[in-house]
Amino acid sequence: MINVKFYLDKADKNKLYPIHLVLRQKDVQIKVATGEKIKKKDWDNASQSVKDSCYNHREINKFLLFLKNEVEKHLETAPLSELSDKKIKERILAFVNSRRSNTDVKIVCEDQEYYQGKQKITFLDLFAGAGGFSEGFLQAEHRNMVYDFLLGSDINENCELTHLARYNYQLGLDAEFLLQDISEPDFLDNLINKLKGRQVDVICGGPPCQSFSLAGKRKKFDKKDDLFAHYLKVIRQLRPKYFVMENVKGILTKEGGRIREMILQEIRSIIDLKEFHQLIHFVGQIRKHKKEQAFILDCYNLRLQFENSNEREIEDLKERYIQNVENKFRLLTPKIVNYKTSKTDSSISTIRHGFNLLKREHELLFIKKKVINEKAFCDLDNDFFYEDFNNFLSAIEPESIISKITAAFNNLKPEKKFISDVNEIVKALEIYAFSFDECIDGLSEFVKDANKESEFNDILSQIRLYNINEPFVALASNYGVPQNRERVLFIGCRKDQHLIQQIPPTVSSKEKVTIFEALYDLDFIGNDDEKFYYETIDVKSKYNGKAEKLLSLVRKRSVDGKIDLKTGMTYAEWSKKGRLNGRFNNAKKPFYVRNIEELKSHLSHIVAPLHNHKTSKQNNDVIKRLNVILNEGDYDQAKEKLKLIGLESEKRNYNVLKPDSQSPTVMTLPDDYIHYSTPRALTVREMARLQSFDDSFVFQGKRSTGGSKRKSEVPQFTLVGNAVPPLMARAVALEILKFIK
Repeated sequence: MINVKFYLDKADKNKLYPIHLVLRQKDVQIKVATGEKIKKKDWDNASQSVKDSCYNHREINKFLLFLKNEVEKHLETAPLSELSDKKIKERILAFVNSRRSNTDVKIVCEDQEYYQGKQKITFLDLFAGAGGFSEGFLQAEHRNMVYDFLLGSDINENCELTHLARYNYQLGLDAEFLLQDISEPDFLDNLINKLKGRQVDVICGGPPCQSFSLAGKRKKFDKKDDLFAHYLKVIRQLRPKYFVMENVKGILTKEGGRIREMILQEIRSIIDLKEFHQLIHFVGQIRKHKKEQAFILDCYNLRLQFENSNEREIEDLKERYIQNVENKFRLLTPKIVNYKTSKTDSSISTIRHGFNLLKREHELLFIKKKVINEKAFCDLDNDFFYEDFNNFLSAIEPESIISKITAAFNNLKPEKKFISDVNEIVKALEIYAFSFDECIDGLSEFVKDANKESEFNDILSQIRLYNINEPFVALASNYGVPQNRERVLFIGCRKDQHLIQQIPPTVSSKEKVTIFEALYDLDFIGNDDEKFYYETIDVKSKYNGKAEKLLSLVRKRSVDGKIDLKTGMTYAEWSKKGRLNGRFNNAKKPFYVRNIEELKSHLSHIVAPLHNHKTSKQNNDVIKRLNVILNEGDYDQAKEKLKLIGLESEKRNYNVLKPDSQSPTVMTLPDDYIHYSTPRALTVREMARLQSFDDSFVFQGKRSTGGSKRKSEVPQFTLVGNAVPPLMARAVALEILKFIK
């Protein structure tokens, strides 16, 4: 039995006593300084801890307990070859020195020599999550250009915690983080304030996409569905040279492809405010030659001005628009119905009340948002409430209100001589709900009649701010990621920039990174275990006859996955070294914290070479079940055998990982996957490897959560599963660097 204890060594000149760790077994004794010093009165030898009379007792005690646990665990599990005095001391000093280097009083900042002669391209990461886009963009470099990370944004505190720990505390960047819902009214103002006047070249992000997904049931009026529109509001305001929107493949087929068309239409409807006056002037000129259509052309003119206005101005313009249409109706009413009918008829009341509702669109939008949020909070789905709530939300949409007004006009059956006036009112209401592109289509008839098509097309080419061809499906494994994750990319290119239509693969089908390459060197962890230090894997003894075949999968590669037998490194080596291009030579060692308070206290950081490598505690039945599925190689094939031995499960699916291929899409639940060689779920670090995150990227906060908390919390497993694979993001970032002006 080896005793691990702490004691106070001799005081220094400041009368502070260093805390030492000592291991004793018979005549063997190993002493290591922990790097911590305290006053003698603050030490409690009986409890082996620092008393609360010391101002930072919590942080020091946390470190001492961590150190003691790691030493005891190492002594229990390490092979005899690792238990020499020298190697034990080296192991302890590795933790001590890493902690000391991170807590030294110094400002960590980027290596300025690295940037000499380089041009910085600025970017934002919206809906940032863990930071998959951010990582990939910071890895990218082309000729003399690199990316400068200005700001990330998300609504969850653990996203902010992971962002601050990685980019501010570890890498030393001054990137901002905006913890706010993008749909809140003051989001844009707060974003602009944090940017402090800096120009943004590229914006990337993936609005949450559960309601677009093919994997689950789609929800009508899901609160995540309108986030794309708010994303585009940021694009309209900041006018980046490029923007990237990532989403699930299901978005291409949702509602028969109408959602895809709507997104493309909205992107193409982003206008260049500097040139927009040309279109307004042009419509005014058409009006002079089409006096009989003056009312409708005035409606088009006023509707187009929505595109050139801020939130407050749009609210006023919309009210003015409806008031103009209502005034026309008031003049028409006594011509089509008598006084008594005008006061009692339900169709007339519907029209009048419809105008009132349209003039209150801003208030109705606020109500709609609140109801959608409450619907999500109460989890209204597949119940008796769901349809009623959706019917109400449908009823207050402008399109629904306008359709009822139109139906009311049809009920009135006016005399033939007034039908043109009624049609103008109905058309005006249609124009009110038009998108920009629908306005352009509607104006085309007037332009053709005026024989001004060439001039019109020339103006349109000048006022459309962004070009986009088609969204395309990107497969992560084509970019050196050991995962068959399909994602749709929309890349908007400002009109003065080169149109990007594809992201070329960086590896061929034969070069793709396998699961074994990604994970084999981490396979030294047991059930209910946590490792903070890398250990050597003896593949030959572990896999017997399969070793040679498995080792042949491990190949030297360049950072993006291309085979490079001369100067390359293995995928695992890249993961340990990091893919940030030597850009952050002053970076701190990887560390873990539970919350913002611990982050702010450097002494509370758990500093170690390896993080997020922890397994769940699985009982014997679970281990037996997983072992059966692993041996069968497929969950469906194993079900009959599991039933025979009484180990069947209600779980929908298990994915048995195949070492010589790529993983399926990494999701947010770790027990969806069974390790290829051991009957267990994956650790956060293993899932991060399958996503292509460097090992130095530490996922902070809670490891997992369950039940209703999944709606509000974003623990480590969720951060990993929802992320954009950094190597795929790197490929996107490189393609932009090749063409950006």
